[in-house]
Amino acid sequence: MIPNRSCYWLKNARVPVCVIRDRSEAIAASANSDGMALVDIYIALGIIDQIVISGSVKFGDTTTVDLQGRQIWPCFVDVHTHLDKGHIWERSPNLNGTFDDALTATFKDEEIWTTEDVYRRIKFGLNCSYVHGTKAIRTHLDSAGRLTDLSWDVFKTLRKEWENRLILQGVALASLDYYLTPEGEILVNKVAESGGILGGVAYINPDLDRQIARVFEIAKDRKLNLDFHVDENGEVESICLQKIAEAALKYNFEGKIVCGHCCSLAVQPDDVVQKTLKLVKSAGIGIVSLPMCNLYLQDRQYHQSKYPKTPRWRGTTLVHELKQTGVPVAFASDNCRDPFYGFGDHDGLEVFKMAVRICHLDRPFEDWLCTVTKTPADLMGLSDIGRIGVGLAADFIIFKGRYLSEILSRQQSDRLVVRNGKILEDKLPDYAELDDLIFHHP
Repeated sequence: MIPNRSCYWLKNARVPVCVIRDRSEAIAASANSDGMALVDIYIALGIIDQIVISGSVKFGDTTTVDLQGRQIWPCFVDVHTHLDKGHIWERSPNLNGTFDDALTATFKDEEIWTTEDVYRRIKFGLNCSYVHGTKAIRTHLDSAGRLTDLSWDVFKTLRKEWENRLILQGVALASLDYYLTPEGEILVNKVAESGGILGGVAYINPDLDRQIARVFEIAKDRKLNLDFHVDENGEVESICLQKIAEAALKYNFEGKIVCGHCCSLAVQPDDVVQKTLKLVKSAGIGIVSLPMCNLYLQDRQYHQSKYPKTPRWRGTTLVHELKQTGVPVAFASDNCRDPFYGFGDHDGLEVFKMAVRICHLDRPFEDWLCTVTKTPADLMGLSDIGRIGVGLAADFIIFKGRYLSEILSRQQSDRLVVRNGKILEDKLPDYAELDDLIFHHP
């Protein structure tokens, strides 16, 4: 479909207005009920040179492709993943499906992690993401003990190898109390020298305030951004998000802060919710919801009997209320085929589909598409990614679907991923590539 030319027009393309940078008033006004504008796009030497209302300019002798209303989206941005854990399900399954059993299975699997094992599994995940149309990924890396060097050295190697295809960011993952130890200081040095982000798991405990204070102290001193796992449970008393927001304001933290999960917010009383929303907004914190993993783990109860209990809530946080408060909200894929989530394929479209269905992002769709493109890019400090605009690289996805109802109803496995104006020819990797690691591990 895309011509082998340095310059060409794509005409009659539907593009989400919310992701068009510096859009004209005319383009914005032309959007349909799904927020899509019908436009013509001129690509020159791998760069988007013009975006105009369809039919408003003459193409002359320039090569032209009629998309007949097919949609164009910017490449996906996956702001919360765990690539180091990916694809270990077959050798370390979570047979009960609970969060605690996911932890147990993962810790046991980590005992056999080697440089080759982690490298190949992360590379497999990167290949999947790239072929599906992702351009930037942030991955949390289990970083305690011997994994400090193993995980970060592998990550740095792959970041260098993929630098012309994917933007990669790494986040240290350890419990917050780890940063109170000498080993935690070693980890901080590794993160800083690796250009990484300081992160960790916050959970209610008697020493939480001191743990949070120490993390903010380190981040300010080393000029590191922060990314926390927060309140990944359905416990009313779990208010780690609130405490992190209070600390950010108390210490006048100027770096970027992202908090993922925040599940307990959905089960807390309204007065606690309102207080937390105001604090999060004031602190400038971005929230990442992980709809697939949270739906999978939250409210799951394992029973020895043959009559298991049906889950009563969806596990996701209050995305509508957060967005209405003015808090940046993003969705991401989280875990993939590991004990925390037994499914997934590193596909931003699957994430968005699940988010729409679980969180009722439709009727109207508004600008929710930004949550897997523009908003996570902003949270990652990538101002030119996750959007389509004049002067930006011609990196986008062409879907056969013309309307959101079409795109969200079929798999869209026939999508075309375009990078620098040319169709990506890479194919999804075969699961068999990992067989020797999964079925013949030490």
